[in-house]
Amino acid sequence: MINAILLQVNQAATMVSDTTARVAQQIPVATPAKLLVDEFSLLDLLIKGGPIMIPVAFLSLIAVYVFVERYIVLRKASREDVNFMNNIRDFMHNGRVDSALTFCHNNNTPIARMIEKGIKRLGQPLKEIGESIEIVGKFEVYKLEKNIVILGIVAGIAPMLGFIGTIIGVIKIFHDISLAGDVSIATVSSGLYTKMVSSAAGLIVGICAFVLYHWLNIMVEKTVHKLERNAMEFLDVLQEPSK
Repeated sequence: MINAILLQVNQAATMVSDTTARVAQQIPVATPAKLLVDEFSLLDLLIKGGPIMIPVAFLSLIAVYVFVERYIVLRKASREDVNFMNNIRDFMHNGRVDSALTFCHNNNTPIARMIEKGIKRLGQPLKEIGESIEIVGKFEVYKLEKNIVILGIVAGIAPMLGFIGTIIGVIKIFHDISLAGDVSIATVSSGLYTKMVSSAAGLIVGICAFVLYHWLNIMVEKTVHKLERNAMEFLDVLQEPSK
């Protein structure tokens, strides 16, 4: 009796082994080429975000352009010549006002334009000279801040466009379900791609624009502090006795 049972077990194990081997031979092995075909490139993924990706991409280009352009301008404006005020002091103490004006005119920087305006107001009360320098300084700061607000606008609009993409994706999901008559991954995948990709793109562009906006504002504040320091130093030079 026991021998018969063991014989049946051995026969069953042999049958299972043979079946498994045949099934394994029938399963296709995924080759590297097939895996590469199934992979998505970044461009393919962005395209699946739908038409809302066009304005999001446009906003990202605007943000990059504004940041690069303002960054170059601010770096140039914040570049400080350590000998600038020393030269102005020497010119003023030696009575070489024309040389000081020429020196400021040749230095195409915000502080040079402020000091030039102050030199042109020589002979007037010190308070009026300071006010004229302050007015020029405000115009210079306005030039430095030009177009930075665009980054703030992009930071606010991009996530909203991503949210619109989410709504479009949800609408597409229900539309595809109504046409197919069933709920499956294949049916809802297109709408899910639109929903998720557009939302992610809008958030990424908005966050980057937000960071760049505040980065440029910090650079503006540092430049303004340098302008104020040099303006005060010039007023101090006017009160120093001439040689």
